[in-house]
Amino acid sequence: MRSCTPPSPGSTAIPLKATPEHTANASFVAPRFWPTWLGLSLARLLRLLPYRLQLAAGPALGRLFMLINPYRRLIVNTNLALCFPQQDDRERQQLYRRIVRSTGLSLVEEAASIWAPNTFFDGMGEVQGLEHVEAAQAQGKGVLLLSGHFCSVDFAGRVLLRRYPVCFTYQELRNPLSNHILTAARNKYAHRLIHRHDIRGFIKALKDGEVVWYAPDQSQARKNSVFAPFFGIQANTLTATTKLAKITGAAVLPFEIKRLPDDRGYALTIQPPLKDFPGESEVADATRFNALLETQVRENPEQYLWLHRRFKKRPEGEEKLYPQKPRRVRRLKREQRKARQ
Repeated sequence: MRSCTPPSPGSTAIPLKATPEHTANASFVAPRFWPTWLGLSLARLLRLLPYRLQLAAGPALGRLFMLINPYRRLIVNTNLALCFPQQDDRERQQLYRRIVRSTGLSLVEEAASIWAPNTFFDGMGEVQGLEHVEAAQAQGKGVLLLSGHFCSVDFAGRVLLRRYPVCFTYQELRNPLSNHILTAARNKYAHRLIHRHDIRGFIKALKDGEVVWYAPDQSQARKNSVFAPFFGIQANTLTATTKLAKITGAAVLPFEIKRLPDDRGYALTIQPPLKDFPGESEVADATRFNALLETQVRENPEQYLWLHRRFKKRPEGEEKLYPQKPRRVRRLKREQRKARQ
């Protein structure tokens, strides 16, 4: 059985972008970071409470998050209207309230994923299907765990890592301070971090027979992506899964993440490898992945990351489905005022 090797200090195994903006320095005391520091301080204080009390605070945190993020509230409701057109307003509002609650629980779980000790996660979930990973590795294959963004992926990741060594993919957060805190935490517990644009890192890990957790369900640039249906809507879908499987011969195993009914952790299920994958085309593979993901989402819709603009990129000639971000609207207005001066 092969495993990922923890990086040594100064190792280049973790391809982090070392920009001043994402490095801890004196600039983090600037006023623009004060709200972030306040949020982090409150999260640390919350961590002092028994975990059951932390979870009890989750729904209130979810409501507060949506209250101070009206744009994200709009995104969630837009996504629900697009994906569940058969629901009436009452049904959709009930689902929205469950999503708000799940979002608050995810904030609690994310704080635990950053600051809780490893032993905390021993009783916080269950992992099924590891025999499929072991069987693939016994054949000398790397393993690509294929999933979507459900709840706190960092919390679920730490549950998984207590049972099996896995490499994780990442991308930078827009907020440099939040990015620094989260990256530092991930470096402590992940065996290897692979940047989502680091194709060489993906290939090396998979050719070395390692296990890589990959969630390609977020809309990215049109390059290296195709449009495939998701809830009946053409969604921009990355083709990296197909490319990586072709280049490395890795086994692609669907990976399902569910929050346990009592909210104390996650049930993680690794399914047998996809047969006849890659298929006849990248579009066919993307369609297959989106169908698998949609099935998982329909089982527990409140646990999916509806905050993301999944349908941001549109096929040529189709109208945009989301309004512009407030900061872009403000920037446009500033540019217009300058042009009139």
